[in-house]
Amino acid sequence: MSSVTFKDNAVTVSGQFPAAGQAAPDFTLTGVDLADIRLSDYAGKKLLLNIFPSIDTAVCATSVRKFNEKAASLDNTQVLCVSMDLPFAANRFCGAEGLDRVQVASAFRHGDFLSNYGVALADGPLRGLSARAVVCIDEQGQVVYGELVPELTNEPNYEAAIQALS
Repeated sequence: MSSVTFKDNAVTVSGQFPAAGQAAPDFTLTGVDLADIRLSDYAGKKLLLNIFPSIDTAVCATSVRKFNEKAASLDNTQVLCVSMDLPFAANRFCGAEGLDRVQVASAFRHGDFLSNYGVALADGPLRGLSARAVVCIDEQGQVVYGELVPELTNEPNYEAAIQALS
């Protein structure tokens, strides 16, 4: 367990956040077509997980826009934006914004993703959603960078994440 803050109030985060150098925890998420998405689907590719509470908040939406923009410079890399939002909502947002370099996935059927990645908000007003985090995984499935953003209302360190995959 760890903690972050939401508007300067402490929030408990359950699970173990993956550390650089360890194998990325396996996962199953739900894609926009309601099919399962698994870590193994990205074997041989770099993967940037942009994890956030909800696409319907300004900071979360900004992170999806910025990673969409920055993804163009990354070779052999997929950006996967993960939240508890239904896949329809996230897909609608990306379509309306013209964001085509990121893929969205939902943990709504697979809540174990939140605890397996150490991002499950265990208390506070956003209990049940995910903390804001970035996890970068290399082609061999190893975590090369991770950031559990300390304050939920802050943006992640985009440059550090991009640098880790460059």
